[in-house]
Amino acid sequence: MVDRLWHERASAILRCNDPKTAKIAMEAAIAGGFRIVEFTMTIPGAVDLVAEFAERPDLVVGAGTVLRPDVVDAVAAAGASFVVSPVVDEAVIERCRVRGVAAIPGCATPTELARAHRAGAVLQKLFPCPAGGPAFVRSVLGPMPFCRLVPTNGVDETNAVAFFEAGVFAVGFVAPLFEPAALAARDGARIEARARTLLAAVRAFDRPGAPPRPAFDPWARGSGAR
Repeated sequence: MVDRLWHERASAILRCNDPKTAKIAMEAAIAGGFRIVEFTMTIPGAVDLVAEFAERPDLVVGAGTVLRPDVVDAVAAAGASFVVSPVVDEAVIERCRVRGVAAIPGCATPTELARAHRAGAVLQKLFPCPAGGPAFVRSVLGPMPFCRLVPTNGVDETNAVAFFEAGVFAVGFVAPLFEPAALAARDGARIEARARTLLAAVRAFDRPGAPPRPAFDPWARGSGAR
């Protein structure tokens, strides 16, 4: 999943109040080119949506707003490849490790980023994204190059390249992709057009075909750190 996200560069993150709207909206995002998709647990019937979309071999499907280990069990059984949370919760991260799914906890400070990394989170969701997001990313990655940051708000087609230049691993799109008015109208054409615009923006930045291995990680095996 991590390598696939590096290649795809972006995920479609859907939050709405109706499962039928969710299905229409996510199908439109997929038609627009997204292959990494996330259904938040705030959607009624979210586990069923994860199970349905996870049957498609061209997609990597995850669950968002996961706050308890038992929910990890449910979405992993449904076929989720990754689990996203708005907070750092070691019990959730550990259950992800046990179930073999990637944990992506939400982090807002360097301390939370280090805590998530040490707990075994393979990626760290930058949430909420601070003002001056790319500058924050650079400041963090200077002393902490082992972080794999995935901002999920504050990113759109106007600043996506700036975030990638700063060193983010990938980005997630919520409202810039699934605009509230388009969701309310179930306007699949609008969502598909937004998907194409956003993916073109993230792919405008040239970078290596595989994620680099950080030269410094004090908690990596064999680092000699105590």
